[in-house]
Amino acid sequence: MTQVLSIAGSDSCGGAGLQADLKTFAAFGVDGATVVTAVTAQNTAGVRAIQTMSAVMVQAQMDAVFEEQAIDAVKLGMLANADIVATVAQQLERWRPPFVVLDPVLLATSGAQLLEAAAVDLLRTRLLPLADCLTPNLAEAAALLDTSQATDEAEMARQGQALLLLGPRSVLMKGGHAALPEAVDLLVTAHDTQRFAAPWIATTRLHGTGCMLAAGIAAGLAKAHPLHEAIDRSRRHLRQVLIQRARG
Repeated sequence: MTQVLSIAGSDSCGGAGLQADLKTFAAFGVDGATVVTAVTAQNTAGVRAIQTMSAVMVQAQMDAVFEEQAIDAVKLGMLANADIVATVAQQLERWRPPFVVLDPVLLATSGAQLLEAAAVDLLRTRLLPLADCLTPNLAEAAALLDTSQATDEAEMARQGQALLLLGPRSVLMKGGHAALPEAVDLLVTAHDTQRFAAPWIATTRLHGTGCMLAAGIAAGLAKAHPLHEAIDRSRRHLRQVLIQRARG
């Protein structure tokens, strides 16, 4: 069976992080393995406490998974600190999974910091070059580029191109936080920029949406779908989740 590994934090309310990834993997018909980087005490109102795993424990988990399972894709989420970022990069270089989808989790939806500031530069230099697809929201893209947040599609595309120069094979600029007429994501590659758009869904229940989108893309790549198709399928799945949330 197709196997996808999530390297991320645990969300006690189950809406984001490893729990959201495993639900998404199951929805896409792939088997999920996990490496826990941190345990969070949180709900949709906010993050109350974080217990970070040691880098040694993260390395041990990755070794245990890769030694026994043929991992078809890796999805990266919350990495918490510089030691974990460095360890994950070193392990990915060692084990060389076919695909890496990097969701650069810097802040929770509630605003809590999920990656230490000192680790952001290491994320840029060590992990971005290992990513087949980087999936930043507008705030994360701005933080990675040390610039202001994009407010329109033209600026989203420019920032995507700038991020591409840092090493990832592709960048999916997520426009969910922009005041645009539609919900727009832009896939930026060395060859072109592809636009994905859909009508907005009226809901404030957005907890874990970035995790789910990246996990769905990783599942699609693991099943040998082309990147644009993996993104389209993941967006459609996420849309159905949001529609169900909007209905209460």
